[in-house]
Amino acid sequence: MTPDAGLAEVAADSALVSLVSVVVVAPRALERVLEIRGGEDDPSSLGLRIEVTGAQGVEYAYDLSFEALAEADPDDLVYMVDELSMIIPANSVEALMGSTLDLPSNPSQGGLVIRNPNRPDPLAGMGELELTGDVVEKVNTLLEKRINPSLAAHGGFATLVGVDGATAYVTMGGGCQGCSMSAATLTEGIRVSILDAIPEITDVVDATNHALGENPFYA
Repeated sequence: MTPDAGLAEVAADSALVSLVSVVVVAPRALERVLEIRGGEDDPSSLGLRIEVTGAQGVEYAYDLSFEALAEADPDDLVYMVDELSMIIPANSVEALMGSTLDLPSNPSQGGLVIRNPNRPDPLAGMGELELTGDVVEKVNTLLEKRINPSLAAHGGFATLVGVDGATAYVTMGGGCQGCSMSAATLTEGIRVSILDAIPEITDVVDATNHALGENPFYA
């Protein structure tokens, strides 16, 4: 059975095929994946499944595997990249949108890499917290009880410098994940958390000096 015929058969049964390419596959990565798939039994019946399994720091964690097209879930997104069928679980589509599957930049490094412009929310799932006192006390309580325990997993912490009117000024300290995108992700997570929890605050300013060498955080 040809790849197109195999995919058409699955599409006829469950209407899985979409023209939307969530993950772009670089040519050299496509060649490598097809080479690996060629060693499997009935390779044309298999698709490359890419699933987001969680988060590691400020990056997503992934699971890549070959899966029979006939066993794809009805909610999965299935599409073709040349001769390769891609299978993306419905709950991973948003997190993977705009990603590229490629080979590592370092030729000596094996495997595949996913270059993903999206980042997980490092402060997700913090739960509700009763905040009392004045605005400064509320922000400090939120930082101490919710935000900093979450940031500790990423090697950092946040400190309130002060409140001026409806604006809170916060600095970040501790370890850095090694890129400006990580800092931006953490900063935005802190900002959203404070704005959502404390209505008296309408803006949060990152007062951290991010120009200090390789480590943009300072205490």
